[in-house]
Amino acid sequence: MEEIKLGLIDDHNLFREGIKLLLKKIPGIQLVLEAVSGKDLLVKLNDVVPDVILLDLEMGEMNGVDTTIKLKELYPDIKIIILTMHKEERMTSYLMEIGASGYLLKDTNQQELEEAIRAVHEKGIYFNPFVSEALLKELKNKTHKPPKIGKNYYLTSRELEVLELIAKECTTAEIAEQLFLSARTIEGHRKNLISKLGVKNTAGLIVKAIKDKIISV
Repeated sequence: MEEIKLGLIDDHNLFREGIKLLLKKIPGIQLVLEAVSGKDLLVKLNDVVPDVILLDLEMGEMNGVDTTIKLKELYPDIKIIILTMHKEERMTSYLMEIGASGYLLKDTNQQELEEAIRAVHEKGIYFNPFVSEALLKELKNKTHKPPKIGKNYYLTSRELEVLELIAKECTTAEIAEQLFLSARTIEGHRKNLISKLGVKNTAGLIVKAIKDKIISV
């Protein structure tokens, strides 16, 4: 099993210590970076780059929203899991749009924490019931525009197949097996989809596809 390098960013020492105790019970996940703010994180990323980051929203120097935007600009391969007390649906939807791969409330348990870390590392996304409900409510409150059909937005039938399987949280290997294609080809389709829809990652891809009614919920 590949070891997952993890970063933990939160300005509350007691909370970080609690998360570290949980992480010690989870095999295959190594905490390689701690930071107290987005600004502190960016400095420490010069020395080590985690695979996955647990990121708080409310921090003194550079909050979670600004940090997410900056991280996706500078380190697009880092997977971000928001870990917060905020239950506001619009905030959840917005963070997933701008690059977060998952959203956990701070009262989560060890099992879900492990599931989320492994899911975003392997699949690039983790949707728990809270996120799914929040996105559905937020999307229903919006006026949807039909997908654009043109040179900047046209999706091939194969890309649509791949997109639908991504939305079902299938891994690259699972999609490749179902469509009888290589993993490299599937990753190529994923990158093309992200580029065409103008999003940052897999989570943003699904949110955008649902919003524009490219796929159904």
